[in-house]
Amino acid sequence: MPADSMHSLYARANAIFAFMLWVLSAVTFACFLSTLFLNYNTNFHLDVSNVKLRRVNDYASESGVADLAAFDFSLKADVSSLFNWNVKQLFVYLVAEYATEKNPVNQVVIWDRILHRNTRVVIDERIGTPKYHLMDDGTSLKDHKNVTFVLRYNVVPNAGYLRLAQAEGQIQIEMPDSYTAGKPARRA
Repeated sequence: MPADSMHSLYARANAIFAFMLWVLSAVTFACFLSTLFLNYNTNFHLDVSNVKLRRVNDYASESGVADLAAFDFSLKADVSSLFNWNVKQLFVYLVAEYATEKNPVNQVVIWDRILHRNTRVVIDERIGTPKYHLMDDGTSLKDHKNVTFVLRYNVVPNAGYLRLAQAEGQIQIEMPDSYTAGKPARRA
């Protein structure tokens, strides 16, 4: 091997590129470590009102019928404390949780939102109806005494792992003991 091939333009470019990749990897890892132990907790306030329950046809369930809950809710949360220089966006979602004899764990997402760092970071939603339906796979919602709402979020970083977190606090509601007659209102 000739001695001048060690100092060729290709060999020098390769060495510079390898060093640059090593430095970028070290900086990315330092970015991840600098926010690893930060607190990602926040509070939220939720009001649920006007709860109605309907029995609807559901051909996917064994019984052919299912309970569909309709309600109004308002949600307030300040998530500005969750953003730092390593957070690209938040995926925030409201979950209704309840237990039945058939399924000990039921979790239904009823609302979600993606918050980017350049958009508003205070959630103040006054929604007439949920974004997604709260529907049981049977008739277990009628007269259910404990449907719990919790706010969860995924912290999407620039570098590092996807953090799953839950806001402090929760609200519990009771479902009606009778069905509301009539068809559900159509969503626009």
